[in-house]
Amino acid sequence: MNIRNLALAAACLLSLTAAAQAACVIHYNRTACPGKEAESYSKCSGTKECDKEDTSATSVAACEQVVAAACANTRLTITKSKVITGKFNGKALRGGSNFCASNRPDFNQCAK
Repeated sequence: MNIRNLALAAACLLSLTAAAQAACVIHYNRTACPGKEAESYSKCSGTKECDKEDTSATSVAACEQVVAAACANTRLTITKSKVITGKFNGKALRGGSNFCASNRPDFNQCAK
């Protein structure tokens, strides 16, 4: 392999690494209503917690908006609450704290 090919390979590897790091990752941790675990956790392939990448957010501010929007709970009798945290480029947003207030009106509505 000559120097030119080696330099090209290194440049490609660096650009792939940079692209992989430029990501907004949302961490979901759901609490299901009693007896609704399978349905509540279905959005995380059947597990209570998972990470999902959002490629539309290209800045910290945009990622924070996406993460905050993930708090919304439309399945009131299925999901009791969520803890949502996020990372942008591998760094925790808001110090890794939960973006969802525990007193949201769309949380703790299982009995309805």
